[in-house]
Amino acid sequence: MAKPHTPDLARLDRVVAEARQQREQREQGYRERALKIYPWICTRCGREFAGVRLRELTVHHRDHNHDNNPPDGSNWELLCVYCHDNEHSRELDEAARDRNKEQRATATHNPFADLKALLKKD
Repeated sequence: MAKPHTPDLARLDRVVAEARQQREQREQGYRERALKIYPWICTRCGREFAGVRLRELTVHHRDHNHDNNPPDGSNWELLCVYCHDNEHSRELDEAARDRNKEQRATATHNPFADLKALLKKD
């Protein structure tokens, strides 16, 4: 009997760590540029950020493509962590609604189909 496959946890940890490091490097590059271009204000709620609280200000990609980082910052907007979470939640909710629309069957039952005939009997 064959032994069940056991994943190489050390390798998996290395891959995850590398992916996180690459993401942080990529984010650091465009985040620093965005903070130089835009005022430190959340574009949704209007809260201002400075000092230690500046870490709560995030860069949102308008087209949701994190690799689209034009030098003029035209694909970015600064959002606080709360507005950023809300933006992505709305996107997920919309996608779920679209999936539900596709899955719903159109109603074919017509409860009043023979109403005219029933009313004429009297």
